[in-house]
Amino acid sequence: MDEFTHTILCVDDEQGILNSLKRLFRREGYHFLTATSGRQGLFVMEENDVDLVLSDQRMPEMSGSEFLAKVKEKYPDTMRIILTGYTDVDSIAEAINKGYVYKFLLKPWNDDELKQEVRRALEQHDLFDANRRLNEENLNQKEKLEKINRYLEQMVQERTMDLEIQNQVLQLSQVILNELPFPVVGVSSEGMIVIANGETKQLYKRYLRTGDQISDYFAGEVEEIILNVIENNEQDFLKELKVEGKTWRLTVLPLTGEFKGKGAIMLFYA
Repeated sequence: MDEFTHTILCVDDEQGILNSLKRLFRREGYHFLTATSGRQGLFVMEENDVDLVLSDQRMPEMSGSEFLAKVKEKYPDTMRIILTGYTDVDSIAEAINKGYVYKFLLKPWNDDELKQEVRRALEQHDLFDANRRLNEENLNQKEKLEKINRYLEQMVQERTMDLEIQNQVLQLSQVILNELPFPVVGVSSEGMIVIANGETKQLYKRYLRTGDQISDYFAGEVEEIILNVIENNEQDFLKELKVEGKTWRLTVLPLTGEFKGKGAIMLFYA
């Protein structure tokens, strides 16, 4: 008899992210599967009964929302969660409106929050599954069905409100970020750019892309400062940073609170 009660598939084109998620869920009692692309993820789902898919948004060939749209079409009972950065508002909003996504979470994620949201999603999956089986078996248990349906309705309302609030916060955060009159870059502890406002075009005459590595744009002393700030949880700065012939003052701030040790913010002043 299988000792696992639920099967989770994680899809991300970065093996390091998959390894981090695997370590996070190692002791949660799940059958944990991975894939490095949407195409591979669909192949894995053909061979396994998957209860929940946790997918990155920015992937080559097929985005997370495109992948989850296919999952919904072929496996409508599978719960779908997407991991996204601050700049993916439009694509995520479309995915929510079309029902491709049950929940979206921001990178870098909080470990406890992510585990809790996965448990909630699987609880809802089980409720839907129980409801479906009861209907298929045509059991005459009206009271139980009404209780389940009331609970489902309450959960759907709560999730809908939660998604609406998070969507508004996401959009407002991006607007505020882009209104700042100087370049701002957010970097994860893995060195990935997760936030880049419109003023970053002042640095290289083009926007810095989220999903790129900070080493694609800055190396040496800048990389070392970022790693030290994240590790020591103390801000640091450079008085002079040459970027394409222009001199900037750079301040690097550590993330705090629940994201302590997860990343840093780079502020550039001319």
